[in-house]
Amino acid sequence: MRRALITGIAGQDGSYLAELLLDKGYAVHGLVRPGGATALERIQHLIEPTRPTTPRVHLHSADLHDGNQLFELLRAAMPDEIYHLAAQSQVRLSFEQPLAPAEVPGLATLRMLEAMRRYREATGRQPRFVQASSSEQFGQVRETPQRETTPFHPRSPYGVAKVFAHFTTINCRESWGLHASCAILFNHESPRRPANFVTRKITRAAARISLGLDRQLALGNLEAVRDWGFAGDYVDALWRMLQQEQPGDFVIATGVCHSVRDFCREAFAAVGLDYEPYVVVDPRFFRPAEVDLRGGRPDQGRPGPGLGAHGLLHRVDPHDGGGGPRAPAGRPQTAGPGGDHDGSALTTNNRRRPPVVSRWPSSAPSIWIR
Repeated sequence: MRRALITGIAGQDGSYLAELLLDKGYAVHGLVRPGGATALERIQHLIEPTRPTTPRVHLHSADLHDGNQLFELLRAAMPDEIYHLAAQSQVRLSFEQPLAPAEVPGLATLRMLEAMRRYREATGRQPRFVQASSSEQFGQVRETPQRETTPFHPRSPYGVAKVFAHFTTINCRESWGLHASCAILFNHESPRRPANFVTRKITRAAARISLGLDRQLALGNLEAVRDWGFAGDYVDALWRMLQQEQPGDFVIATGVCHSVRDFCREAFAAVGLDYEPYVVVDPRFFRPAEVDLRGGRPDQGRPGPGLGAHGLLHRVDPHDGGGGPRAPAGRPQTAGPGGDHDGSALTTNNRRRPPVVSRWPSSAPSIWIR
């Protein structure tokens, strides 16, 4: 049985990846923070399955700030594949707490790779590793669309930390011979995205306003353009990367871009409303250094139907219709320009356009991520 270790297993991507790997017959191990500091609601069904025969994940408590703990984690989990997803992924928060992303994912990635090197020396085993890099690394873009060779110019502490983690992975691959790859992930969303990400806030506000629970949504930059996809497809791309004999660095994107304004228009239309009377621009929610446009370059040899904003925003998540406590009357929903994967809960039926991996190796003839 193949064994996988996931850092960030309790997040959106980690939970989808754990389900995918369990379905493929893996023994899945996950890293959680010591002291019960990790919220586990997204993977509770995988920790305590309802049927005794259902596979479950095995959780390990370890501190990403401690390289010795990571080494002992590898000895305990004995992974064949390591998916390094852990990060503080809210870009706006990284301006307020810049040291947090410097540690995780920044230095934490180096500690994990060093633990891998020590583990190989101690056991002779060579796990395969993928680092969840980010389109935030492109920042002030030098070309559109962005590809693996596009220079990085990050515009946030989070983006800077991701660049450090990205080049650290490449350096360890080239210097130590590790099977270590980087997946440059463009924005990817799902109903599991936390409600404090910008277009999840849009979907929640649209539903609540349609129900008379709120009256206004305050946002930052409505003209920011992103390449959005579905998180479940993107974690499948991570798995496919680690099935390649040779490591590498790949852009994972849909090749379809839309603005935050597009998301507002489609989200409110989904509940029968025009967004314009309800959405206001509030300068407080602009980033200190804006990123106006990010769009990935998918493989040009495999064209497919575009998803479009309506396809991605197919429906409002039912939990956005007032599942939480009722907001005080007249209190607006607020959202800044969002995090690494700014996004929406309106993504449950978006399979018409799966992400593609740009520059996929010729040894993998099917590049569509289904």
